[in-house]
Amino acid sequence: MKGKHPEAADRLAPAVTRRTVLGSAGLLAAPAIARAQGAGRPIKIGFVNPRTGPLAAFGEADAFVQENLAKTLAEGIRIGGRTHPVQILARDSQSSSSRAAEVASELILRDKVDLLTAASTPDTVNPVADQAEVNEVPCVTTNCPWQPYFFGRRGDPAKGFEWTYHFFWGLEDVIAAFTDLWSKAETNKVVGGLFPNDADGNAWGDAKLGLPPALAQKGYRLVDTGRFQPFSNDFSAQIAAFKAADVQIVTGVLAPPDFATFWSQAGQQGFRPKIATIGKALLFPSAVSSLGDRGQGLTTEIWWSPHHPFRSSLTGQTATELCDAYSKATGKPWTQPIGYEHALFEVALDVLKRAGKLEPEAILGAIRATDLRTIAGPVKWGSGPVKNVAKTPLVAGQWRRVSGGGLDLIVLANPGATEIPIGGTLDLLR
Repeated sequence: MKGKHPEAADRLAPAVTRRTVLGSAGLLAAPAIARAQGAGRPIKIGFVNPRTGPLAAFGEADAFVQENLAKTLAEGIRIGGRTHPVQILARDSQSSSSRAAEVASELILRDKVDLLTAASTPDTVNPVADQAEVNEVPCVTTNCPWQPYFFGRRGDPAKGFEWTYHFFWGLEDVIAAFTDLWSKAETNKVVGGLFPNDADGNAWGDAKLGLPPALAQKGYRLVDTGRFQPFSNDFSAQIAAFKAADVQIVTGVLAPPDFATFWSQAGQQGFRPKIATIGKALLFPSAVSSLGDRGQGLTTEIWWSPHHPFRSSLTGQTATELCDAYSKATGKPWTQPIGYEHALFEVALDVLKRAGKLEPEAILGAIRATDLRTIAGPVKWGSGPVKNVAKTPLVAGQWRRVSGGGLDLIVLANPGATEIPIGGTLDLLR
């Protein structure tokens, strides 16, 4: 397979022989199908996600989702009159962009996957999509706001990409949800911004397309101390600036270790905002629980929850049922990436079934024609902000203690997704 995009080669890593495998060499659905007379060849779906490293919380549900899918795919899938077993070849990005590019290249060039998928922040999604684009392999990704995905890859809205497609929400949805949440309490509307020097931080803090102009239009004053290097160990400068400006709301997009460091130092240095609404770092119960009592009342975006009124096109499970199944199987509380990882495979399998034949152009055509209701909401390309993006709903909410000592994430703001019910009112931090 020869790529036709040499201009992208300067940002792509070469193929390597190493690999990291989730569980085994891949989950094969119904091996007996391959032996049956007239059965089609195995279909290979590549999947890249962080299982280790600072972003490992995004991959916490990988094994559960894929074991669940293996049961659903026990009879294989029908394409062009033949039944095909399905292999999911899962690889760990190790929370590294270069590693994500390496394993994506390997899945394409050595494993010859029919469809490449990836999830969880631009650190994984972008290098995987770049490898797919240059090698002309159909690719579907999720779990990354569309601006870091598209503009972080130097996308041109007038042209878009040919082989790579993405579904998720965008920064405009974060801004709408966060400001709607903040409007429910009395503050001085002074906001402290925490934006790391990475793809997410640069997109969220962008002076033209990110939070700064949007917050100004809504009457907020943003105190932005500039980009900091990810995994910093000292936020004293930011805290001092926020205290001097009487910041009452803190926002930004940080990895869980960075926010834990900031929040601990904020408490030690006497900085106590009324509201802290942080993207990425506060998505996971484990990350919030690790903050102890100071995790109570923190707010964040909500991609997906058991309260979302959607159902799986594969299993028929509701969001609540999928969360309950995860907790029963693992003994852990539900986590947001469950829904989107499940939806990613809903889309992948729907695409393959509709492709008619296992050829890249046919699979690509089926991606473009997708119109599917998934457990994360509707996915349909063609009506999004750019050619390669399908928008999904986003709300915002607050972490609360529940009886028994656990945590729940309560939806408090749904300005762009009124089909997702509000579950309470905002409590200020103490």
